[in-house]
Amino acid sequence: MKIGIIGAGQIGRALAQKLVSAGYPVVISNSRGIESLQPYVEELGTLAKAGTNEDACDADVVILAVMWWHIPDVLNKLKKQLKGKIVVDVSNNFTKNGDSPKLEKPTGVIVAELIPDTKIVKAFNHLFGKWIEADPRVANGKRVSFISGDHPSAKETVGKIITELGFKVVDLGNLEQGGRITDVGNALSALNLVSYPN
Repeated sequence: MKIGIIGAGQIGRALAQKLVSAGYPVVISNSRGIESLQPYVEELGTLAKAGTNEDACDADVVILAVMWWHIPDVLNKLKKQLKGKIVVDVSNNFTKNGDSPKLEKPTGVIVAELIPDTKIVKAFNHLFGKWIEADPRVANGKRVSFISGDHPSAKETVGKIITELGFKVVDLGNLEQGGRITDVGNALSALNLVSYPN
């Protein structure tokens, strides 16, 4: 299964590293072009490739890891290519100034409305980039990754991938339910939780 990552900031790169280490082929893109990513993908090894946003959309699962204020424009251009795809939304509603204004709807719901013919799974947005970069295995426990989505089969696919990265997946239900507690400022936002075996 090939994974596309749109966005090569801290979170996009952290996930690329984890996916390649788990044996997944990855295509990663950014707004600055393929050449700007060549040194990075060479470090990742043969499973990683730099591409355009369109190249990333050709993957089996696509991770949306761009800044919140860029999302409408990016998705408007890629709407046709993303049709029918599983899209993992890791975004948070930060402005360019670092503020996080209150939204009427959860971020995952807003993204789903922008690309209605896709299967959105919200994941990783409650974790800081440095926590995603770190080893998800902590002593004999695993770092928790909350997911939510309106399509059970898509959540199952994404949950399997995240589990293979070493995280403990906790399903919070649909996008509305999950967003209300993991979006910025809510109960589970910015919590670095570890699940230990019974």
